[in-house]
Amino acid sequence: MMTDPIADLLTRIRNASTANHPVTRVPASKMKQRLLAILKQEGFITDYSHNEKGPQGTLEVVLKYMPSRKGVITGIRRMSKPGCRQYCKSTDIPKVLNGLGVAIVSTSHGLMTGHKARKAGVGGELVCAVW
Repeated sequence: MMTDPIADLLTRIRNASTANHPVTRVPASKMKQRLLAILKQEGFITDYSHNEKGPQGTLEVVLKYMPSRKGVITGIRRMSKPGCRQYCKSTDIPKVLNGLGVAIVSTSHGLMTGHKARKAGVGGELVCAVW
């Protein structure tokens, strides 16, 4: 039984990137799709697609690499865990590597980057940080 599916997604991406795999597959959910959409929009992954086969389907994530075959994602970390949730106000959302990375926040307006949440003036749960 998996207790934290978001941590599983992040770990699969981290492991596949470290092993230079072009693609990784994860069980699908709406939250994971929104998180992958943000990663694609911010340029950390090339693309993702939803495969409907199976009871819940799978998400196929196409990882992005530099010409030197080094992964674009150098670090990815789960911030809020099921046992210890981390919430913050819009003014307290951390900047990842002084703006070079992205904090992803689950707000009342949906999942968004820390920069957009600060601009919108909404706080929420810190989901993860990617750099």
